[in-house]
Amino acid sequence: MKTQPRRSTVIAGVCLLLLVFGLQLALTVRQESLTWDEGDHIFAGYESWKTHDYGLNPEHPPLMKMLATVPLLGLPLKVPVLQHRFFKEEAYMSGKALLFGNAPQYSAETLTFRVRLAAGIVAILLGLLVFLATQEMFGVWAAFVALVALTFEPNILAHGAFVTTDTGVSCFFFASVYAFYRYCKVPTVGRLALTGLAAGLALASKHSAVLLLPMLVLLAGCEVAFRFDSTAAEGTRARRGVRMIGALAAIGVMAVAVLWVFYGFRYNARPDGLRLDPTLAEYVLPLKPMEAKGILLLARFHILPESYLYGLADVRAMANGMQSFIFGKVYEHGVWFYFPAVLLIKSTLGWLAMVLVAAGAVVVGRFRRWREILFLMIPAALYLVVAMGSSLNIGSRHILPVYVFLTVFAAGGCWALVESSVGRSGVERGGWSRGWGIAVGVLLAMHVVSSAWAYPNYMAYANEAWGGPKQTYKYLTDSNADWAQQLLAVKRYTDEHGIKECWIAYFADPFLETKDYGIPCKALPVYDSYVSTVQHPVPATITGPVFISAGDLYGFEFGSKVLNPYQRFVGVEPETRIQDGVMVYEGTFAVPLASSLSFVQESSARLKAKDTAGAVEAAQQAVAIAPDGFDPLVALGDALVAAGRGAEARAAYTRALDVAKTMEPEAQDVWAPVVQKKMAGL
Repeated sequence: MKTQPRRSTVIAGVCLLLLVFGLQLALTVRQESLTWDEGDHIFAGYESWKTHDYGLNPEHPPLMKMLATVPLLGLPLKVPVLQHRFFKEEAYMSGKALLFGNAPQYSAETLTFRVRLAAGIVAILLGLLVFLATQEMFGVWAAFVALVALTFEPNILAHGAFVTTDTGVSCFFFASVYAFYRYCKVPTVGRLALTGLAAGLALASKHSAVLLLPMLVLLAGCEVAFRFDSTAAEGTRARRGVRMIGALAAIGVMAVAVLWVFYGFRYNARPDGLRLDPTLAEYVLPLKPMEAKGILLLARFHILPESYLYGLADVRAMANGMQSFIFGKVYEHGVWFYFPAVLLIKSTLGWLAMVLVAAGAVVVGRFRRWREILFLMIPAALYLVVAMGSSLNIGSRHILPVYVFLTVFAAGGCWALVESSVGRSGVERGGWSRGWGIAVGVLLAMHVVSSAWAYPNYMAYANEAWGGPKQTYKYLTDSNADWAQQLLAVKRYTDEHGIKECWIAYFADPFLETKDYGIPCKALPVYDSYVSTVQHPVPATITGPVFISAGDLYGFEFGSKVLNPYQRFVGVEPETRIQDGVMVYEGTFAVPLASSLSFVQESSARLKAKDTAGAVEAAQQAVAIAPDGFDPLVALGDALVAAGRGAEARAAYTRALDVAKTMEPEAQDVWAPVVQKKMAGL
């Protein structure tokens, strides 16, 4: 006989699980330093409240930034003065100054923890919504399965309390679809308004929420095409279609209105005569013609806020070209199999098995809740397909909504098998299936244990089939393993081992500096310090301990292993791994390419200053240190051209071209033409 728990028991169980969820989030982020994007978000959110400036971090809408920074509003903080730099540099560097410039009264760790607790509220709300949605769709026991699965989902735990947009869009994206599901079942004005509100909050969380429109259209189409039940599907198909068109239009209008609220109903991104630089018209130039025209058309009629449109342009520009790393290889652009691989690597084996069991239940006809299945699988599938077509392959956080929808689907499908038993004649009969109950319990336990075992290093989680969190960096990088969250742990390591001298290549340098956390290491050059012209002079040979974060070990941002200053370390087993994201090496190591980069930077700076002799000398020093270095050879060629020494420049470029031909095919296609163009100009 199927029994239902008392309401008080249900409430107590939900509260307990949400408490466990919240404690995991709080205890995890308490042990993590500021991540790559958080300072940027925090400063932008704080300034959105204080000065109504929405142009400091336009690549992300305001909701999560503003929610997270509420705990800072009453504090007497020293705020850095704007220096009118490129908007990304302005927000990143000012965010660092805001958080680290108020010590000792307010330490960076204290401020960071406060805003993370505020951001974590949305993760708790997501947990509650998952329970409520699953309960309404599949019953209370399935809802507990879903909530347990979400409570111990390592990817959600890794990002749930960070001051970023991924948890926010996951929460409100799911809320929008759930609200629309409820409206389709019982179409009332209240449920329609709730859907519009949720959709607006999703738009105000992250730009990827624009996918809600095609998703809701597809789901509305299913409602028109199929009669899921007699109550919600009254009238002819044409009548249902008209009602759905009206509902979608109303949701769209309400969602856009809610979005405008977060920009203070002001079109201009910046207050007091401040302007975006470059302008929106200039910023859309790298986009595809149709994308650029669409954004400018919306801007012309002020349909959406300027900052939001600017962010759309930035997201599209980023998605159209960024290096990626998967299975130990660097790709110049994204690859279609990246996110499917991420699902296989960074999901627990128990969770993956539950999803497969639910899918199997659909195939054999034991899971027949078609409306619910479509409302869960269409959003998950569309979100995943769009992600697969993107070139922005930098972490599982970009598909967090997929995890949420699949978790509810898995719980519903698994519990459908538990709730029905089949006799020997093959006919379904009432009661619970003990065998399936045990199987689902085992899979859920596997999920919980695997996740808990990774605590607190959820960022680097990989399941046991891939060697666990300690091996993740070999297959994936960036926010899959290392998002610059390990500086507190590195500091503890240096203190515990009495380390006073060391070297460190850190993923977020120069936007986060190890010295801000009291780490005694000298900085090694990384991609962002290199392109930001921040020089880190390094001898050609260094002695450990050497700390290299996973985001820099394979040098994926440089675009090729040939350009990677730390390729020498790839085949070396580290002494240990700090939070499964910073590798520790002991010994003496030759790092000629890393050593040469500061001279390359110096040569470029002297060229800009019209000091051709100094530029040639610096480039020659770079080549002397790294004779086969691509960047040093190109820098030498550029300096020699400026000095009027064409024949020597051609020789340097020829050597650089030979080096380019040793790169991966995609990298060759990028860098060889650069050199050939320079040679053609001689």
